[in-house]
Amino acid sequence: MRNKLIATLLVLPLLALSVSAIAADATGRWKTIDDKTGKVKSIVEISKAANGTYSGKVVEVLYSERGPNPVCDKCSGSNKNKPVKGMTILWNLKADGANEWSGGTILDPANGKTYKSKAELQAGGNKLDVSGCIAFICRAQTWVRE
Repeated sequence: MRNKLIATLLVLPLLALSVSAIAADATGRWKTIDDKTGKVKSIVEISKAANGTYSGKVVEVLYSERGPNPVCDKCSGSNKNKPVKGMTILWNLKADGANEWSGGTILDPANGKTYKSKAELQAGGNKLDVSGCIAFICRAQTWVRE
């Protein structure tokens, strides 16, 4: 009985480390919060590819000034007039430190423009600071883990 108790006490900290390591990853579902209005706009699911890059796809549109099923009418190329729901809006993010990713691209479906992107996971793993930049002009949002 005593040996089982000791074994359990030794394993618990390892489990806690495993859970915190999982939480310290950008993968998962995130509520996007509009930086201008503070409204929750969508749910983006971030996944990690086999090559180690991260991408994000809109899995739900919760609020849009263009109705419940907006299309990317200002986009060009293959995204032109495609539904925003199901669209990949973040791609090619690469690890740039323990809780940071950079070198990616993010699409703003509202204006059809793409920006250089980076992301940083805040302490605790429940908020992700995402930014998109053109030259020195940047726009940032804090996404909340769903």
